[in-house]
Amino acid sequence: MDLDITPWLNMAIRWLHVIAGIAWIGSSFYFIWLDNSLRPEKDEKDKGVFGALWAVHGGGFYHKKKYLVAPDHMPDDLHWFKWEAYTTWLSGFALLALMYYWSADLYLIDRSKLDMTNLQATGLGLLVLAAGWLIYDGLCKSPLRKNNALLGAVWFFVLMGFAYGLNLVFSGRGAVMHMGAIVGTAMAANVFFIIIPNQRKVVASMLAGKAPDPKLGQAAKQRSLHNNYMTLPVVLIMFSNHYPLLFGNPYNWALLAGFAICGMLIRHFFNRRHKDDVQYGYLVAGAAVFIATMVFAAASQNGFSKKQDTGTVTFTQVKVLMDTHCTICHAQNPAYDGFDAAPAGLILTDKVTITAAASRIYDQVVVAKIMPLGNETGMTEDERTMIGTWAQSVK
Repeated sequence: MDLDITPWLNMAIRWLHVIAGIAWIGSSFYFIWLDNSLRPEKDEKDKGVFGALWAVHGGGFYHKKKYLVAPDHMPDDLHWFKWEAYTTWLSGFALLALMYYWSADLYLIDRSKLDMTNLQATGLGLLVLAAGWLIYDGLCKSPLRKNNALLGAVWFFVLMGFAYGLNLVFSGRGAVMHMGAIVGTAMAANVFFIIIPNQRKVVASMLAGKAPDPKLGQAAKQRSLHNNYMTLPVVLIMFSNHYPLLFGNPYNWALLAGFAICGMLIRHFFNRRHKDDVQYGYLVAGAAVFIATMVFAAASQNGFSKKQDTGTVTFTQVKVLMDTHCTICHAQNPAYDGFDAAPAGLILTDKVTITAAASRIYDQVVVAKIMPLGNETGMTEDERTMIGTWAQSVK
């Protein structure tokens, strides 16, 4: 009996990635909030306390304090927040390898852009991940580190350069996913190479009764802040593969830029709010950028035009196209190697199911042009237009 556990393995890794991501994002947001919410207490007696916070949750009260020097008694079970980040990256990379590298011909390579082998595409993908971290780390160690806003702007434009370039060589889905991987790699590497090592050095100095090098804390704090602002954009990319109108848009790199700005503005609003500096203008600006990006996406979509007069297309003609290009995967028993069941549970073998899926077919085949996968069956523009004409007539 043949057993293919690949789909289940994909689901398990994806589930782990989401769980770890929630834990990492939750701890990151919590500590940014905590740091920004600390206030001096007049009756504080402990030495070296920078600030404190009282909170209530789950029927209990919590009293948080932040020490700038080692407390009189260092607990044996000091908790380090690191495995949330490591697990998120490891599971994310495993998912990237399983889906986009192992099946590069389906999800990563677009031969209409650049004809590559699976090995070449995988090598290029790994190269951009390493290059992204090296460039970002270099920027953080350059004189730009003294100006967070300028550093952030330069890194933003570097990322947009990556997004534009990747869209020239990879499929839209592959390009967008690699942007998430570049940012996620930078965030996890910040924790692994900078934040945790610097914190260990600071703790060791405190325990030895020495004043820690302030540059260590400053660098760790800066990288943590960068991670905070990169979080919402990378979360968007995590679920973007469910939205072909985003990754299938020929200007997906510009859409990513717009949505990233929106996410960072929203994050900045909350960061300021935690410091009792409520400025709703950031939320308004974020909403405005989102709406502008959404309108641009709709206007720029290189898909089927409703105004195009292509005559009448019958279901019989569409059925021939489905049988030629789609049912190798979208059938009760797919013939395509690697699929034990129809992707997304979509079966396109009869009039009822095909007609019911007209809107989905239109979005995937005509507008985003991401189906057939890798266009292995060689669907032409004229055939996409025929499907679009029919889909518009039954929508």
